[in-house]
Amino acid sequence: MSIYNYITIVSMVIMTILILIQTRGASLGAGLGSSGDINITRRGTDKTIFQLTIISAVIFAASLLLGILVG
Repeated sequence: MSIYNYITIVSMVIMTILILIQTRGASLGAGLGSSGDINITRRGTDKTIFQLTIISAVIFAASLLLGILVG
């Protein structure tokens, strides 16, 4: 296994955990996509978790592409 595979697996696990943390406080319907309330602005830790999720998604995509191109 190359380093790109390890980076892909770690970033996937981190991204999954961050996504689950974002929907923890919501109801079951919100976790499945049918939320009744709409959050317009993100503040505090919610904003930080959201930004970390985006960063991990970019790392995940980049490691996939690099793994394909190099391997």
